[in-house]
Amino acid sequence: MVGTTTEEETADPLHWRMWSSLNEWLWQDRFWLPPNSSWADLEDRDGRVYAHPQDMLAALPLALALVVVRFTFERLVGLPLSRWLGVRNRARRPVQPNATLEKHFLVEGQRLTEPEMVILATQCGLTLRQTQRWFRRRRNQDRPCLTKKFCEASWRFAFYLFSFFGGLSVLYHESWLWRPAMCWDNYPNQTLKPALYYWYLLELSFYISLLITLPFDVRRKDFKEQVVHHLVTITLITFSYSTNLLRIGSLVLLLHDSADYLLEACKMFNYAHQWRVCNSLFIVFSLVFFYTRLVLFPTQILYTTYYESIANSAPFFGYYLFNSLLVMLQLLHVFWSCLILRMICNFTKKGQMEKDIRSDMEESDSSEGEEAQEHPKLKNGAAQGPGVASTDGPRNRAAWQLANGHMLAT
Repeated sequence: MVGTTTEEETADPLHWRMWSSLNEWLWQDRFWLPPNSSWADLEDRDGRVYAHPQDMLAALPLALALVVVRFTFERLVGLPLSRWLGVRNRARRPVQPNATLEKHFLVEGQRLTEPEMVILATQCGLTLRQTQRWFRRRRNQDRPCLTKKFCEASWRFAFYLFSFFGGLSVLYHESWLWRPAMCWDNYPNQTLKPALYYWYLLELSFYISLLITLPFDVRRKDFKEQVVHHLVTITLITFSYSTNLLRIGSLVLLLHDSADYLLEACKMFNYAHQWRVCNSLFIVFSLVFFYTRLVLFPTQILYTTYYESIANSAPFFGYYLFNSLLVMLQLLHVFWSCLILRMICNFTKKGQMEKDIRSDMEESDSSEGEEAQEHPKLKNGAAQGPGVASTDGPRNRAAWQLANGHMLAT
């Protein structure tokens, strides 16, 4: 009825008024839209449909659905495919139970210095080599197997491939795909097309699902950069949709998907040890990545958002926020480009791409240092016998340090 108040307003009128004032202040036209534009201009009327921020709420349940689809895909498609391609997990020797070493491994850290190893070996009645070998085997237990890595890569490959060609079919006949300056034609009064909405929603849901499963995925050395990338991407997608920047946002999405599926395919064949296919894909991926991220992105995307977007209007808060997020994305591009260049250097030296430098590699039971310690050479090149004690090596150096007062606090 007119003139009545809701139960929430009656129960806590001060809280309701504060929330209403904050919401009204946050969504001021001057923050998110160009001058002389308002949210009222973007209301649906006369068959014209516009993007609305609340539309993106559908991404939350869809992200959970994608998590279910992902694990189903990995089990029913990724795992059989890995077996068919010959992916084999490396046999890992079991670790002998040792409460003292396990406590040190979990509490103090996985990497210990030589003096710390000597102390632990003494406490457990083990030799230094046995203690080092225990820690190597224990670290290997926590490392993901090749099958898990392959299944994750196969899911990402399937999604990026579908997303790229799906997005390409959506944008192929659009003028702004070939002329980015058309992104600002009659902005922000640009109607929403259903196909673009569903593609946008799918992309946002996918990146939210990546954040959800991040604690369970293979942890790589660029973990922090990956988190930043996902957060920036989610913010960019949500912000661009809410402010009707779908045209330029769709170009950013398509540009990124163009290289991502090649990377995941390269990983899959790398895990399967099919080097020729992997090497060829790596070369193609590198060329596409450098061209799209270091050439097209700054010269086409950043240029049009920084200059052409305000050709007919003054800058506003949303303009600065959007460009700041894009610059953050470009910095991540430069970071990953450096990693790829390192991989290319290894590729040219060894003739093949042996590993992803972001991955934590599995260790063998005996390191080079240990084997040298077990069979050290004399000055004349002859090997010492097993009964001859070496005057060098990590155990003797550590014992010398301890004997000279370099004791660790326990």
